[in-house]
Amino acid sequence: MESSNGKEDVSARLMTRRGFLALAGTTGTLARLSPISQVPADDDETVVQARPRRPSTNVTPGLHKLGLSPERDGLLYIPRGHTSKTNAPLAVMLHGAGRTGQAMDYTFSLADDFGVVIVAPDSRSRTWDAVMGGFGADVAYIDAALRYTFARCAIDPSRLALGGFSDGASYALSLGTANGDLFTHVMAFSPGGIVRAEPRGKPRIFISHGRQDAVLSIATTRRRIVPQLTRLGYDVTFREFDGPHTVPLPIAREAFEWFGK
Repeated sequence: MESSNGKEDVSARLMTRRGFLALAGTTGTLARLSPISQVPADDDETVVQARPRRPSTNVTPGLHKLGLSPERDGLLYIPRGHTSKTNAPLAVMLHGAGRTGQAMDYTFSLADDFGVVIVAPDSRSRTWDAVMGGFGADVAYIDAALRYTFARCAIDPSRLALGGFSDGASYALSLGTANGDLFTHVMAFSPGGIVRAEPRGKPRIFISHGRQDAVLSIATTRRRIVPQLTRLGYDVTFREFDGPHTVPLPIAREAFEWFGK
């Protein structure tokens, strides 16, 4: 279905997904989940199907609204100098609970520095679907946002990251490991846990956490998340820093440098 401006209207399709029904009347964050949780899910509900392809249209550098939903939508940031003739790396950046994609705007200057296209979608509800019971609507929306982006930007399939902060970091670890055949890298800033789904591929993983985090304890990341991912064979880079529940710019820069290697 397309709207009058020619963009895909995904809101009606999202409402039909079974996973979205689990969101009605629920709230919560991954701080309330066990560090490693198992959520039963059909393959269709966890798989991101979009894949990079030759762009069919152009988009100018700068900040753009996705325009895929009339309410909670998201942003697309195209770095300076990007053209459809050169494949660029791409990072999907996921916000924390109660926020929108605008909260990931601190990555835009890094996008210019490293030539990375940024997609920052809004979650369908106050936080990401699996945090509140099951994969579904947010997977579909991320899929739609990627299809929209791939139609407009030349993307390098060997440098495609899923990242986020807080609940967004937990969701990035969860969905990224379930789609490691698409996402080559995962950047998780101050996660609270992982919702386990059937793993695919082996993305490289960067995790950071502040030692004074009073929202999501670093102990969970240090003692549970990192060791378990390492035991499962993932290449994990872990950075601790002195600070609270935040993403210091030097840590974010290090993550983007790591992504570029």
